[in-house]
Amino acid sequence: MKGVSAVQSVEPVNELAIVDTFTKLIFEEDDTFTADEVSIIQALRLADTTVVFDSYADMGMYLRALGVEEMIDLVSKVQRCLADVEQSPRQITSASSAAYRLS
Repeated sequence: MKGVSAVQSVEPVNELAIVDTFTKLIFEEDDTFTADEVSIIQALRLADTTVVFDSYADMGMYLRALGVEEMIDLVSKVQRCLADVEQSPRQITSASSAAYRLS
């Protein structure tokens, strides 16, 4: 798994940015992610703890296996998680730091 730092978000992330990042993971297009994409991936790890320790390739396989409704639900969860970061960055930072210290 790549090193993970606290989720950082500068401005609201729209659904399309989340879907684009998921698509990049699913098709393993690139192992280089922008800061926004890394924040989305970190929020995914917080929103769905089944992928918290997964590599990017494993996350892509997980996302590929989701149904449409599950994907829509997950995009919403990630979006809410990112919105929570904007409202309360210390709380999310502390939670994510604790989760990733175990890796």
